Amino acid sequence: MVQDSAQQAPSVTPATPARALLPSILPAVAVGVMCGLLLVGVEAAAEELQDVLWLTVPDALGIGRYSVAWMFVMLVATGIAVGLVVWKVPGHAGPDPATVGLDAPVLPPVVLPGLVLATGLMLAGGPSLGPENPIIAVNVGLAVWLGGRAVPRAPGRIWPVLAEAATIGALFGTPVAAALVISEVLAGQRTRGLLWDNLFAPLTAAGAGSLTATLVDRPSFDLDLPSFGPPGWGDLAAAVVVASVGALLALCAVYAFPYVHAAFGRLRHPMLMLPAGGVVLGCLAALGGHLTLFKGLDEIAELARDPEGRPAGEFAVMTVVKLAALLVAASCGFRGGRIFPAVFVGTALGLCAHALVSGVHPSVGVSAGVLGVLLAITRQGWVSLFVAAVLVAEPGIISLLCIASLPAWLLVTGRPQMQLRQDGTQIR
Repeated sequence: MVQDSAQQAPSVTPATPARALLPSILPAVAVGVMCGLLLVGVEAAAEELQDVLWLTVPDALGIGRYSVAWMFVMLVATGIAVGLVVWKVPGHAGPDPATVGLDAPVLPPVVLPGLVLATGLMLAGGPSLGPENPIIAVNVGLAVWLGGRAVPRAPGRIWPVLAEAATIGALFGTPVAAALVISEVLAGQRTRGLLWDNLFAPLTAAGAGSLTATLVDRPSFDLDLPSFGPPGWGDLAAAVVVASVGALLALCAVYAFPYVHAAFGRLRHPMLMLPAGGVVLGCLAALGGHLTLFKGLDEIAELARDPEGRPAGEFAVMTVVKLAALLVAASCGFRGGRIFPAVFVGTALGLCAHALVSGVHPSVGVSAGVLGVLLAITRQGWVSLFVAAVLVAEPGIISLLCIASLPAWLLVTGRPQMQLRQDGTQIR
């Protein structure tokens, strides 16, 4: 009887004692502050350069700031500038960005300056990519290099985890996003110990990174869209439909990704690939207008300020153009991430749905559109839910998004991802 009861007793995961967790606090805080400051520094420098390139210079030349001619010139010039960095700067600004996701490789220190420079030029010049992937890669490389020298006895694998968590926390202004991403990663791995024991050091780094970015830069994702009150059946139906349409639309770009990447790859040289990408992006900007430029965070705020101010056709054009610009920029070699432009695509789609069907509340349309597009582009469920929810300051939106994510996830799961292997095949 004793043996039977012992065999039937549930296994208990041993907890990590506090004395084993305490030494990780100081390195995690240091990594978090470093990652937050580097992110804010790169973005601030890029914004200053953007003001010069898009405001000061065209004003001095007497050219329209966002005229078709100037957008075309700037995007081609950005392709040339980034191409020079990739060609001539030591390290060639890191690996092909089409092969890199949020889980960044550990790059040697010689690569990092060129990657920072290429990212800053891209952010200022207008291509439709965000800072997340290259900044995570830079912070991971710095953390491994500096951490290995400062604390040589620490396990080497801890530094990439801390840097990724800290950068994600700084990007979104909260450690919650990092905790969700890491929880999703841990769920797919065989890890020992309790979840919160494994999250302790990364969450500390994410908290330090997000607090640093918030104190220095005060990022905000709330679009201040109209309140919709308690959700109803109509809101649920709208969320399910818009999220599913967003997922299907973004999957079109995902399936086209290897073919567009291969087309630019045939040019074989960054001084041909990136300027050619700039030419295509210039043509797309002429179609979609200046709001389809850049990473898209400031631009979605401008769209959300007047949900009724544009017809459905204009929102539809911006949705398709921004998605195409994201596809081209990610394929031709620009260093950048895909989350922020995907948020613009989802926002424009949601506002298009509201313009077509007045019963679709703009808050529901935007959050559901962002959810569906991000699920297809990133294949990160928690990040997609989190970003879609924080755009709308409504507690009731979370339940709608959780339900809307289910059919959207069925559409994207098992499909190719918007990331390639070294041989050019898609990851599933």
